[in-house]
Amino acid sequence: MKDKVIIITGGSSGIGKALASHFGLKGSRVLITGRVKEELEAAVAELSNKGIDIVGCQGDVSLRADNDRMVDLAISKFGKIDVLINNAGISMRALFQDMDLEVIRKIMDINFFGAVYATHSCLPHLIKSKGTIVGISSIAGYRGLPGRTGYSSSKFALNGFLEALRTELIKTGVHVLIACPGFTASNIRKRSLLKDGSAQGDSPREEGKMMTSEECAMHIYNATVKRKKTLILTGQGKLTVFLNKWVPGLLDRFVYNSMAREENSPFK
Repeated sequence: MKDKVIIITGGSSGIGKALASHFGLKGSRVLITGRVKEELEAAVAELSNKGIDIVGCQGDVSLRADNDRMVDLAISKFGKIDVLINNAGISMRALFQDMDLEVIRKIMDINFFGAVYATHSCLPHLIKSKGTIVGISSIAGYRGLPGRTGYSSSKFALNGFLEALRTELIKTGVHVLIACPGFTASNIRKRSLLKDGSAQGDSPREEGKMMTSEECAMHIYNATVKRKKTLILTGQGKLTVFLNKWVPGLLDRFVYNSMAREENSPFK
């Protein structure tokens, strides 16, 4: 990845910032995006202090024009695009029957359409470079999670989009990777939307027992280098995908009970 140009959406924190650090320290040139100016500038400063060649682009992936502007900046700064990592995402936690449906719309706009827009904007350059498209999906894209209907729907949609796109691009030399972390320590649960669209605030899970963002980034980097098609992370994640294929009824109860044990669970 030395001298490769990497775009990472949602790179101000969590897995996105860890990816920017890992690719950057391997010699890649990096552009990260983020919606909050102060957080984006802080991330760029931190990564730049590590000696990483990086630029930030403030924008919202759910807006097509912002994705076009992101690409224009990458080309003007670096002259090419080798890897697009569709990382920007948001989660939610509420029972479907209780929630404002605008919450699902917002999640789909960011998690699904954000990836669609960014990929469409970058694709001509990625075809030229025979580059890579990475989608940061989730185990929730293989197994629907109760209390997270909107999030699971967006990740199932992302998986289908990337699989179809990978097949379309089979003769172009463009590599498509669907990366599915399990529970990873990041701020995604703190920013998860509740039934009324407000932020959850505190994580309901034990973050200290999860895979770190840095370890997750290392696995994604290696899968990108090896041009893998799929990456499923954590033993729990792999077991969940396996059991959901062969004993889905049993897993329904297991997943329900697991999510019901969360602090302030909507099932209680």
